[in-house]
Amino acid sequence: MSNVEREKNTVTFEFSVTPEEFEKAVERSYRKNVKRINLPGFRKGKAPRFLIEKTYGKEVFYEDAVNFVLPDAYDKAVEENGIYPVAQPEIDIKDDSIDPTHDIVFTAKVVVKPEFELGEYKGVKAEKPEYTVTDQDVEDEIEKVRERNSRLVPVEDRPIQADDIANIDYEGSVDGVPFEGGKGEGFDLTIGSGQFIPGFEDQLLGKNAGEDVDVKVTFPEEYHAAELAGKDALFKVKINSVKFKELPEADDDFAMDVSEFDTLDEYKADIRKKLEKQNEDRAKHETEQNVVDAVCDATEIDIPNEMIDSQIDTMIRDMDMQMRYQGIDLQTYMKYTGQTMDAIRAQYKPEAEKRVKTTLVLEKVAEVEKVEVSDDDIAKEYESISKDNGMKVEDIEKYIPKTDIIERLKAQKAIALLVDNADFE
Repeated sequence: MSNVEREKNTVTFEFSVTPEEFEKAVERSYRKNVKRINLPGFRKGKAPRFLIEKTYGKEVFYEDAVNFVLPDAYDKAVEENGIYPVAQPEIDIKDDSIDPTHDIVFTAKVVVKPEFELGEYKGVKAEKPEYTVTDQDVEDEIEKVRERNSRLVPVEDRPIQADDIANIDYEGSVDGVPFEGGKGEGFDLTIGSGQFIPGFEDQLLGKNAGEDVDVKVTFPEEYHAAELAGKDALFKVKINSVKFKELPEADDDFAMDVSEFDTLDEYKADIRKKLEKQNEDRAKHETEQNVVDAVCDATEIDIPNEMIDSQIDTMIRDMDMQMRYQGIDLQTYMKYTGQTMDAIRAQYKPEAEKRVKTTLVLEKVAEVEKVEVSDDDIAKEYESISKDNGMKVEDIEKYIPKTDIIERLKAQKAIALLVDNADFE
């Protein structure tokens, strides 16, 4: 390869393919295309290559041949010269012609990772948060478990109160005309949850099972369905039944039911221990983030838009996947919220830029500090991932390449180095 030129984040270079390599590609192109070529005197697919080239010109097989040789030749040139592309290249044949008796020279233009110098990365000032577990924190956790273990009890001797669960049928209308999405049957509505339009749930307070209620509400001015925004509506509601949650008493029997402990005090001690571990992990993560942010703030990088766009693409794919787990796809979400893809991309751009910059900075720290990852490190990481996901190591290795593990471990070691050298306020 020769004539390598760099301008900001774009590299232009040449690379070549030998006549021997190109001849093999032309022969491969012939074998691929001969099946659909008709030549007088020969059965379809049986015409000799030299006769096809004589009839249609030698160039008949060049396009596919070029496509066959390009990927490997380009990848080899990139690797040999330490070029790190971040987007698809623009590739042309030099002089716009092919002479199969000489090296075929290509020119490539590609956006690459930016070159930059690290700012201050040792001794950066950062905050190191600390979190303590209070008695109230423990009580809150107990309350959550009581909620999960509650049972629903029918209400028969009193009107609806806050936190009751009313099973209702309803149908809404605006100016006497029913609207889409305004009808439901057998819906369990927790009073005070805010699931429905403001004012709806309040009008069920004091009512009883079996009653029919006219609920009058006004849709918010910024309601997601524009045709209903700001409109007055009437809901015909039938209260089918009412229930309330009965929570178990927080005592030793409760502890034995929900845990491996015999007493409530032992159970609370275990909860405290787990909360302390969560707080420790939270503080560690936030400390690391504070240090890395400080180093990133001290470092200037001209990040190519292609890297940011690629990160946004990844974030949107993750968003779509998470939504599908919840039973909704991205297109439906955009329709429901009125957002466009351009708006979502613009919303994600600042975070995408931050993530790309963080990755680049940590890579540079690992490079400058000559961070190494051993085979033992890699094996332990695969083992850890395997344990966390309940999968065999060999299966994890199929999904996560070794190069990805090395990058992850180098980043982790770079973060540890930065934290060890930080100046905590």
